[in-house]
Amino acid sequence: MTTKALKILIISLLCLVTLEKSSAQQPGMIIRISEIEIFPNHLKAYNKILKEESEASVKLEPGVIAIFPMSQKENPNQIRILEIYENSESYQSHLKTPHFLKYKTSTLKIVKSLKLIDMDALDSKTMTQIFKKLKENN
Repeated sequence: MTTKALKILIISLLCLVTLEKSSAQQPGMIIRISEIEIFPNHLKAYNKILKEESEASVKLEPGVIAIFPMSQKENPNQIRILEIYENSESYQSHLKTPHFLKYKTSTLKIVKSLKLIDMDALDSKTMTQIFKKLKENN
């Protein structure tokens, strides 16, 4: 992971610490894993578009806690994105932003498959400790 990517992760995830009020997931918070397969010959273009979108989302949208894209080491056209939104309104607002709409329209023909998996946090208290540790080590 590059230093810049790590910093983006830390900043994104530290926002989650500010939302922590108990050891349970905040009511209404949306946590999702996006499983995306990219046509291999379009991977470089996709990664550039995704990086622009994820950076803009975290920087410009207060309700976007994290959009952290990753690729499988052994199969880099398999992308996974950890998405955390403050609530449903934040997610719906995100879908209407210029940077998300650009991402969606620019990648329509280069995404082979997309699966959105909604998640529940099992241990938000420990999760916040991880983020605090990342902040201390930077």
